[in-house]
Amino acid sequence: MHFKFNYNHELYQAIWPGAFLFLFLLMTVSPSAAQNKEKVEELKKDEKGKYIYYEIVNEITAPADSLVDRAHAFFKLKKMSPLTADTIPAGLNDQLMRSGKFIISRTAFVLSHPSGEILYNLVFETRGSKYRFWLTDFQFIPYQRDRYGNFVPSTTKGIPLEKSPGKLNAGEWSDYVSDAGRQSAAFAAGFKEYLSASQQAKPLHKSTSIISTKSW
Repeated sequence: MHFKFNYNHELYQAIWPGAFLFLFLLMTVSPSAAQNKEKVEELKKDEKGKYIYYEIVNEITAPADSLVDRAHAFFKLKKMSPLTADTIPAGLNDQLMRSGKFIISRTAFVLSHPSGEILYNLVFETRGSKYRFWLTDFQFIPYQRDRYGNFVPSTTKGIPLEKSPGKLNAGEWSDYVSDAGRQSAAFAAGFKEYLSASQQAKPLHKSTSIISTKSW
């Protein structure tokens, strides 16, 4: 008995499952990627040309001392450290200044790993029935693997986000700046919610205007 082998049919059966899986992943990943792109917040610059995330919150019913206490509790919860004397900008009180960091993660071959961290300083002030806060002094520190396979900072000195990327890829550096903006907005939303549960975060809008911290 003679059987005729259908090469086209066999090829179709071999390729179709992989093609279906590819289309499925494309349909599920693409909306997510587009959604993440929409959530990217852009940092602005202050009068000194430094990146800044700045907000003023008006008409707060809670007394200033209560806001300060809750701010201290939030800083402690986030394990944010007070600034040292040599890092406090002139004219500002260190009582409500803290330093923190954002972890930057990258995905390669479906696996995510930390590629660096962004250090920042935060200033919080109250005045009458309003308060303001801002994040600035952003610095990037790349990670490297240690001998145990852990991702750790490769240096103790960060690179200001305002500087050119240098050896780093310009597109990659732009991603770091965008990630700093996104995480700053998320931090701000959580901070305001902690201070006042009724206070809702307002979305940032892209703007080229200069932010001034001299008056408010």
